[in-house]
Amino acid sequence: MECLSFDPLSKTLTLKKTSIPIPKPDEVRIKVAYSGICGTDLHILEGAFACKNDGPFVLGHEFCGTVDEIGSAVTNFKIGQRVTVDPNNGCHKCNDCHVGNYHYCRVGGLRNTIGIYQNGGWGTHVLVPESQIHLIPEKVQMHQAALTEPLSCLAHGLKRIGTIHVGYKVLIIGAGIIGLFWSCLLHLRGLRNTVTISEPQEKRRKIASKLGLNYKLKEPNQLTNDEFDLIVDCSGSGPAMESAIHLLKHGGCLCIFGVANPNTKMSIEPYQIFKKELSIVGVNINPHTFPRSLSLLEAMSDQYLDFDKLGIKVYTLSQYREALEALKKGDISKAMFKL
Repeated sequence: MECLSFDPLSKTLTLKKTSIPIPKPDEVRIKVAYSGICGTDLHILEGAFACKNDGPFVLGHEFCGTVDEIGSAVTNFKIGQRVTVDPNNGCHKCNDCHVGNYHYCRVGGLRNTIGIYQNGGWGTHVLVPESQIHLIPEKVQMHQAALTEPLSCLAHGLKRIGTIHVGYKVLIIGAGIIGLFWSCLLHLRGLRNTVTISEPQEKRRKIASKLGLNYKLKEPNQLTNDEFDLIVDCSGSGPAMESAIHLLKHGGCLCIFGVANPNTKMSIEPYQIFKKELSIVGVNINPHTFPRSLSLLEAMSDQYLDFDKLGIKVYTLSQYREALEALKKGDISKAMFKL
């Protein structure tokens, strides 16, 4: 098989050929079709986000493909089925797991994620526990199914935020791919001319304008007189989140969705939170939201998940340097490998 091997010590990627892995009794081997590059992957490549550190491994936690082989104890899947993968799991023994919050698990959760702590989807084949695999709906195209994982995080975000009423004034900070997904999701849910997207980079504003949502597009310095019921930060920028607090209406909510560098700091005034009865909500990985994400995929596939409009470009594994460079320059909103 062919894969991109990441060495966490030297922070280098190498295109390699290695043997195709054999599944354990409870595992499914997937022939990967599409695998995305996430902002978290970029943080890992820079050494700013924790990952497996005891030797080279294969990145990639957003991927889909077909069942290539099944372990002897696998009962729910068969060879040839189209599937997508929830990269997260828990230990199934601790209190957090028992109450359904495996994303808080101190053994699993982010500490056991496929593509971060185990071999992931930046290779032609990958082994996945049967319990973490989901069938792709017939209506959804294979390349769109590689977006299941990021959309599952949005599904979790919706649950954390609560009701978003039509007519709410909403600010999306950051027009990277996650900001675009949030914009499309709000449009799907009926929000129209009350949504604003804030983005400092002209390239990203141009991509956002191609979606045809007719949302307001502003630079951050144009927001001084605005107030919002909900602000969703998709940038991970400390200064952006700090400024957002002052843009919230009384009773407003700031959703911290973008993955910040672990060393990022921000200052807040507790009195303002008290006086205006503000809420600050963090959103981590997806706990049991893949079924909802697959429903979102079906609902969004026709109108909202056009790769050209979203600024998603597809590359081969051998083009990984070009893909990473295009992402860093902001020429595209997302890169995806076709295997």
